[in-house]
Amino acid sequence: MDDLYRDYILEHYRRPHNFGVLEQPSASFEGSNPLCGDRITMQLQVADGIVTAVGFTGRGCAISQASASLLTDEIKGKPLAEVVSFAATDLLDLLGIEISPARLKCAMLSFDSLQHLLADIGAKPLAKDAG
Repeated sequence: MDDLYRDYILEHYRRPHNFGVLEQPSASFEGSNPLCGDRITMQLQVADGIVTAVGFTGRGCAISQASASLLTDEIKGKPLAEVVSFAATDLLDLLGIEISPARLKCAMLSFDSLQHLLADIGAKPLAKDAG
């Protein structure tokens, strides 16, 4: 269990990057994991094919909040084409720890929310299992 909460995950949980509300988002999505109560609202601002800003608010376990912080760091400033190709396994790599099946939904909440945002702006069709 010590491995689950590595220092950098706790740091992202305590001081999440890109935490806050955007003034003029291109898209906004509220995602939740009813099994453990995690909830995030993620916003994306896109201009000229670039993710110019990304933010999230919410609450939940350390894994869900750290995942959102890491994901937003990763996509901010990137071209949409690169963001669209970001995979769930890329997020798990960013977390850098083994995620048990019971915690996978916590870790993937931000990724699922990103898929909805990309669908909302017409950058990527929403997968059938993305909520």
